[in-house]
Amino acid sequence: MNATDTDNEAAPVQGLADIRREIDEIDDQMVNLFTRRLEIVERVAASKKASGSPVFDPARERSILSHVVERVAPEYENGARLLFSTLFGISRARQRAVLHGEPELVRAIKAAMASTPEKFPTRAVVACPGIEGSYAQQAASLLFPLPTIMFFRGFDKVFDAVEQGLCPYGVLPIENSAAGSVAAVYDQMDTHRFHIVKALRLKVNHVLLGARGAKIDALKEIASHPHALAQCGAFLKRHPSVKAVPASNTAVAAKELAASGRTDRAVIASRACAELYGLEVLSDGIADAAYNYTRFICIAKKPEIYPDARKFSVMMSLAHQPGTLNGIISRFASIGVNLTKLESRPIPGMDFEFRFTFDFEASPRDEAVLRLLAELADDPQIEHFTFLGAYNE
Repeated sequence: MNATDTDNEAAPVQGLADIRREIDEIDDQMVNLFTRRLEIVERVAASKKASGSPVFDPARERSILSHVVERVAPEYENGARLLFSTLFGISRARQRAVLHGEPELVRAIKAAMASTPEKFPTRAVVACPGIEGSYAQQAASLLFPLPTIMFFRGFDKVFDAVEQGLCPYGVLPIENSAAGSVAAVYDQMDTHRFHIVKALRLKVNHVLLGARGAKIDALKEIASHPHALAQCGAFLKRHPSVKAVPASNTAVAAKELAASGRTDRAVIASRACAELYGLEVLSDGIADAAYNYTRFICIAKKPEIYPDARKFSVMMSLAHQPGTLNGIISRFASIGVNLTKLESRPIPGMDFEFRFTFDFEASPRDEAVLRLLAELADDPQIEHFTFLGAYNE
């Protein structure tokens, strides 16, 4: 065998078990260092308390990140930045716990759980958008077997009624399985003080209603709420000569049609509206999807967290920096929390900046979840954080 043959021999491949043993050793070292770091952080907190220094020191965090980035290869830079940014958040939360005890948000959630009755009420005064026969009214009647319903024209008026104490509860549509999120409701969330206390999914069965004697072939217009029109797009396309007319509410459109007596106009609404307003069903089951559900939330002014709560909603505005949203999502994943919805809405007056609403599955009795919420509420990268509620759906 000559020297060339020796040089060409492949190095032996290390076995997977040996590689994993190396990783396990490194992990053990990291755990020990992590624990030691947090123990030192507690001493930092004591020192800051004595000197009156703030917990958040952005200049020091930037300096550490700069030092870390210089020590890793370019392909590892983003990962290192995320790792240490997460570590900073954990350290700040630990310092606040040492300085102030249990975070205010956690205390508020636990107080709500302690003061909320065992069962959701069967009767209450409830604010609803629209009028009798609307899907919101049907949802309210399912949530509360014996409701006293007050109807309001517009989603904002429902928020106002709850916020001002006129009605203890309000019911609002927030999402449809076919047409997506109800943007008008999400846009109101940032300007009102409320809490989600319960939610449900209502099976929506759209029908085409007309005045007595009306015929589909003679129609010129079909009116309904824009979301209902969007859910019946295929039906509308089969009648291209008929104009789709947006209305404030499906039931309102039905009532107005009944009052007008017009036979050249129809409405898309629930079957209940036919009997309520003396209309005829011209066509049944006209939605694009047979599986057509609308999600409704029940809101209250103060937080109510019932024993069966298994879902959270929070709202936050994030710093306009690369990787911020990904960092937030990874923190949910790190404690095994399943995000069920992420809704983004532009912030009025702020170019290319967004407000995010997160829905996730978790128990309000899970201490890891409560710690995460407290960390997010105090995170300097989150410019605005709002706890919307913990509830059952």
